[in-house]
Parts: sequence; C-alpha cells; structure tokens
Amino acid sequence: MTNIIFPFDSKISYEQRKKAMMQDPHLIWLTGLSGSGKTTLALRLEHYFFCKGFKVFILDGDNVRMGLCKGLGFSEDDRRENLRRVGEVARLMLDAGLIVISAFISPCEDDRMAIKEMVGEQRFIEVYVNCSLQICEERDVKGLYAKARQGIIPHFTGISAPYDPPASPAIELMTAEETVDESVRKIIEFVGPLISI
Repeated sequence: MTNIIFPFDSKISYEQRKKAMMQDPHLIWLTGLSGSGKTTLALRLEHYFFCKGFKVFILDGDNVRMGLCKGLGFSEDDRRENLRRVGEVARLMLDAGLIVISAFISPCEDDRMAIKEMVGEQRFIEVYVNCSLQICEERDVKGLYAKARQGIIPHFTGISAPYDPPASPAIELMTAEETVDESVRKIIEFVGPLISI
C-alpha cells in the first residue's frame, strides 16, 4: 500500500511557543476511582491557573466520550483506545504550548505509562487522587456504583474491573481526609514552579 501520510514540522519551534505563551507546558494527569474527586479538583485547578494568567485546558473523561471517543465502550480494549486518543490530543495541546489537566479513571498502569512516554516524561505529572472504594461508593454522585452493583454497568472499575494504583505518582492526594482546598494547594505547590518561566 502506498504511503499517503507525510508529517511535517512547523516553522514555529516548541521553544518559541513556550516563550510566546510564557509558560512551560505540562500534562497534569489526575487518576483515581470514580467519585474520588478528579473532576472537582481539575475544575478548581483550571480556574486557579487561568486567573493567574496561564493558558490551560481540561480534558475530562465524560466530556471526551461525548465527542472524540463517542462510540467506544468500556471493555479493556475500548478503554485503552479511549486513553490513547486522549494522550494524542494532550500531546498536540502541549506542543501548542498549553497546560493540560486531565481527569480520567485510567485504571491501568501500563496505559498511564504509555501516555507518559507519548507526551514526554518531563512534561507528565501523575496525580493519584486516592480515595477508598467505600467512600467513593458513599458519595456515588452519578449513581454509577449502585448500577454496577446491580450488574447494569459491566466492567466498572473498583467493582467488576480492577484499578492499578500508581506505583510512584508525583503527587498523592487523600481526598477523604483533605479538603478540596488542601488538595488543590498540594498540586499548585508542586506544579507552579514547573510551569512558570
């Protein structure tokens, strides 16, 4: 088969984009069980950095599945493809000079490490939003755990599908014990110096 794809390099360098954006692009990857607080933290973090003048954008699991990953299910292969697409989009956004905050359960360590390799280790910040299954079920903001327990939702992380906790996250948040403000502050203190130029 004849190759018809010919990638090109922009005439604007990555360093030029960083200088123009006045920031060092990073992917802040929030991982944890459903109900652990990922989206809440991502929204607060985005608002904080935006108000500080940073160019920042959220990629969230539910929003991505409404468009980019519409049609994918929740089998192991579909989840992997979902995250692969997210990683590719995040890489493009980083190359454009943006700071990207992602909020995905991303239960498999291998998938998270594949994204880390895809975007570049130096641009990837893994944040483990650690919250026990019991607390997440008590919160059950979306009613998903109840449906999973009833067998209505198959392959549900924490119930009928496993979750691999990060082996060595850059940041670990204990959202059952910490307030939202305390968790956000932890991220800001770690990330702030890395994204500022």
